[in-house]
Amino acid sequence: MIGKQAKILSPREITQVLAHVKTQRYAERNEVMVLLSLKAGLRAKEISLVTWSMVTDASRQTGEVLHLPDHSSKGQSGRIIPLNKELKKSLINLYQLVSPEPNHYIITSERGARMLPCNISHWFKNIFKSLRLEGCSSHSGRRTFITNAARRIIEVGGSLRDVQQLAGHTSLHMTQKYIEGDTEAKRKVIDLI
Repeated sequence: MIGKQAKILSPREITQVLAHVKTQRYAERNEVMVLLSLKAGLRAKEISLVTWSMVTDASRQTGEVLHLPDHSSKGQSGRIIPLNKELKKSLINLYQLVSPEPNHYIITSERGARMLPCNISHWFKNIFKSLRLEGCSSHSGRRTFITNAARRIIEVGGSLRDVQQLAGHTSLHMTQKYIEGDTEAKRKVIDLI
């Protein structure tokens, strides 16, 4: 099973990906696309369907959360995801650049149409290929998000159930499949036993 899953990204690889997309055409859009995956845990389909109204408040300012309705997610996995500070800043920058209507999609092609999930997956594949990051796919950001959230949630008084809700999974079992084990943590806990 582990061989079939997208690899998670290390902090160094995340920095590398973000630095790379900033050198490309449509740098602001591309940065938001990467951060929607890494900092909100969205799937390619969800990234494709996010509109500005899902991240802005009534006064059209970037809000504190992403309201992802069921129709924009897989199955009935709509959810409310607090916006990471880095993602929020990138959304604000992109919003100022494009000045969109609330119902417009955030991630669009150069012609202004919604970027399709297959195009988003292909875009991520090309980014990872150009950076020689083997085993990574559009799902790597989501796995990285879920793994990092699971490792840190206890520090803020949360539980794996909170991670499950952020991921939009119907079961804890599915969430657990996404979480990468930590070899160093396993070594440390053995010494505590």
